[in-house]
Amino acid sequence: MSREMVNTICAAMPGAEVSDPWGGGHDAWKVAGKMFACVGALGGGVSVKTADVESASALIEIGRAVKAPYFHRSWVQVPFERLGPKDITDEELRERLVASYRIVRAKLPKKVQAGLDPAE
Repeated sequence: MSREMVNTICAAMPGAEVSDPWGGGHDAWKVAGKMFACVGALGGGVSVKTADVESASALIEIGRAVKAPYFHRSWVQVPFERLGPKDITDEELRERLVASYRIVRAKLPKKVQAGLDPAE
C-alpha cells in the first residue's frame, strides 16, 4: 500500500478531487468539498471516515486501524506498514476508501448528489 495506490483509487471516484489545504504535501481527497480521505505529509497511512465513533473504535480494537491524528474520533488511519500479525490487503484498503467516500457522499445535499456521476 502506498500514497500512489490511495491516489489511484480515489481519483476513480465520481467527483473526487485532491488538494493540499494545509500545505506541506498532504493529499486531501474530497467530494463536493467534503473530505473522505487524507494522506499526511509524512505518508504513514491514509485517514478515512467511518460510519460512527463505535465503528472506528471497533476497527482500532481488532487491529485493522489506528486513531487518526488530528481527526474526529469517527475517523481512523489505515497504516501503509504492517499493523499487526496480518497485513492489511490492497482490497481492504480499497473497501475502506470506498466506504468513506460513500459515507461522505450520502451526507451531501440531494441536489449536489444528483450532479455527480453514479457511484460504483
